[in-house]
Amino acid sequence: MARFLRPLLRGTTYTRLLHLWVPMLVVSVWLFVAPSAPWVPALLLVPLGLVPAVRRGEGVQARLLLTPGEPEPGISQAPAATWRDRLRTVLWLELRMLLGGAAVFASVWLPIACFELTRCAWGAAPAGPPLLDRLPPHPAWALLAPLPLLVLYGVVVGLGALITAGARRLLGPSAAERLAALEERTEQLLERTRIARELHDSIGHALTVAVVQAGAARAAGDPAFTDRALGAIEETGRAALEDLERVLGVLREAERPAGARPTLADAGRLLESARASGAQVDAEVTGPVASVPGPVSREGYRILQEALTNVLRHAGAVPVRVRVAVTGGTLALEVRNPLPGAIPGPGRGSGLRGIRERAALLGGTARTGPDEGDWQVRAELPVG
Repeated sequence: MARFLRPLLRGTTYTRLLHLWVPMLVVSVWLFVAPSAPWVPALLLVPLGLVPAVRRGEGVQARLLLTPGEPEPGISQAPAATWRDRLRTVLWLELRMLLGGAAVFASVWLPIACFELTRCAWGAAPAGPPLLDRLPPHPAWALLAPLPLLVLYGVVVGLGALITAGARRLLGPSAAERLAALEERTEQLLERTRIARELHDSIGHALTVAVVQAGAARAAGDPAFTDRALGAIEETGRAALEDLERVLGVLREAERPAGARPTLADAGRLLESARASGAQVDAEVTGPVASVPGPVSREGYRILQEALTNVLRHAGAVPVRVRVAVTGGTLALEVRNPLPGAIPGPGRGSGLRGIRERAALLGGTARTGPDEGDWQVRAELPVG
C-alpha cells in the first residue's frame, strides 16, 4: 500500500501535472473568446513550433517541471538547428496540448463525479455530469464514490510519465547534439590526461632534481657545494610551484589559454637544472627553434624535461648529450647518456610512455632504448 501511494509524496508528480495544465490556460482563454472554433489553438502550434527558439523554451520548461533535479534528463535546451528538430517540436507541442486536455478534463470532472456519487449515497438527487444526473439516490453509491479519485490518481501519474517519455523522445538531443556532446566529453578526457602528464613531468622533474641535489650535498661535505645544491633545489622548487599553480589554474578556469605553458624557449632552465644536479650536459640547438608552433614547442619542452628527468633518476650525474634541431619541417630532439647498469627503477615505463604518447598526438614518432652503448631518447615532431 505504501508503495502504491508513494507517487503522492513526490514533488515531481505535481510539477508534471502543472506542466500539463500550463498550455491549457491559453486554450481556456481562446474557448472563452471563440468556443465554436476549438481547433484553432492546435493549428497555431504548427507555425509556432517551427520557430527555433521555441524548442529551447520547451526544453527549459520540461527539464524544470518534468525532470527536476535530474543531472542528465535527456532533454535538450538548444534551439532547433534542423528541420527535423522543428518538426519534432511541432509534434511535441501537439502532444502536450492533447495530454494537457486529458489532464484538465480528468482533474475537473473526476472530483465532481466523486462528489455526485457521495450526494447520491446520502439520498440527494444528482445534478452533475451527464449520465450521473440519471442515477437514483441509494446508499450503495458510497462504495463507488472513491473510484473516480483512484482513476484520477492513475491518470495524473500515468500522464506525467507519458509526457516525460514524450519529452525525452521529441525534445531529446539530435544526432548532431549527441555528437557534439561526445566530442566535448572526449576533449575533457584528453584535457585530464594532458594535465596528468603535466603534473607528472613538472613535479617529477623537480622532485628528482631535489633528491639528487640533496644526496650529493650530503655526500660531498663541502659547504660551498651544499650552498649551490640548496640554491638549485630552491630554484627548481619555485619552478615546480609555478607549474603546479598554472595547472591548477587550468582546472579552475576551463577557458584559460595554454599559452602560459613553457616552451623550448625555456629549455635553458631545464639544462641548468640538470647541470646543477651534477650532470655534464652538452647541449646543441640548431635551426629556427623560436619559430616552432606553440603546441609543438610546448610538447617538445615536456619531452626534453622527461628525458632529462629519467637521466637523473636512473643514471645520476653522468655526461648527457642534448641535441635540438629544426630542419626540413621537423623538430628533432635527442638525449643520450651512458647506459646505466640497472636501467629502470621504481615507476618504470610511465615517463617513456608519456614521451611516445606526446609525439604520437602531434603526428610524430619517438624512440627510447639502448643505442650503441648509450641510452637514447629521440623524438621527431612535424612543425609544418
